[in-house]
Amino acid sequence: MHAAPLLCAGLIGYRAYRLSGVFGSMRLGLYGFGAAAHIICQIAVAQGQQVYAFVRPGDQRSQRFALQLGACWAGTSDTLPSAELDAALIFARVGSLVPVVLRATRKGGVVVCAGIHMSDIPSFEYALLWGERSVRSVANLTWEDGDAFFATVERYSVTTHVQPFALAQANEAIAALRSGVIEVLPCWCPESLPARHSLQLLTNTLQIRIQQTQ
Repeated sequence: MHAAPLLCAGLIGYRAYRLSGVFGSMRLGLYGFGAAAHIICQIAVAQGQQVYAFVRPGDQRSQRFALQLGACWAGTSDTLPSAELDAALIFARVGSLVPVVLRATRKGGVVVCAGIHMSDIPSFEYALLWGERSVRSVANLTWEDGDAFFATVERYSVTTHVQPFALAQANEAIAALRSGVIEVLPCWCPESLPARHSLQLLTNTLQIRIQQTQ
């Protein structure tokens, strides 16, 4: 069950993390602190980055969760951090965050839109992009990403946080996630499918998707 977040959220999050170009003690912003961000936060902290976590206004539970995982600062997405960011990953599917994140990022910084889908990005003044800031997206994974990610997970003993739900509770799980009642990844467990078969199914699906991108 704990492997499920690694095979989806973890991999796409790690791809975004690599594209951000952060290293050493750089300041990394994570916008939307959910399945992907809670994995990347652990990796970034272990590698020496200063992690700034941004959550929805009023979501104090996720702020505390981020701090527990090593973030040096946690606040709402409509708040500027205490220091300019060197790079930022946007996991929230909210296009209006792009100009907000650019404003929080230093000149020369990188903003990575890490979601498969995102709402429309509003127009914004060129001054936010000026100064060699860049905005890029994440689309595909490679075998190299997978090899590097799982080696990193093993090296730093990354822990995934999940909450099991039966398939019949799918609507309940989605509602809880959207409302912020749970900050971890909901994991659906088919009662009729043994855990080892579920993991094998996820692994096979991942391999097929990676092969299609090469």
